[in-house]
Amino acid sequence: MRLDKFLKVSRLIKRRTVANEACDAGRVLVNDKPAKASAQVKTGDTIEIQFGSRNVKVEVLDVKETVKKEEVENLYRYV
Repeated sequence: MRLDKFLKVSRLIKRRTVANEACDAGRVLVNDKPAKASAQVKTGDTIEIQFGSRNVKVEVLDVKETVKKEEVENLYRYV
């Protein structure tokens, strides 16, 4: 699955266009490397997002195309 879509589906970032802009600005790292929005995300990857002065680091546990709001916490865990 594309990185920008995973960020939207997992609700780490609310809109896909915002996820695209964050990737273009170099604020999203996958496995400690800057990633483009089109990068493929798989189980076991670590994603780090820089929100201003705050960093969020998560490990991908599952990749699904659609998820209900209650099941979002099964997609990733905070590191």
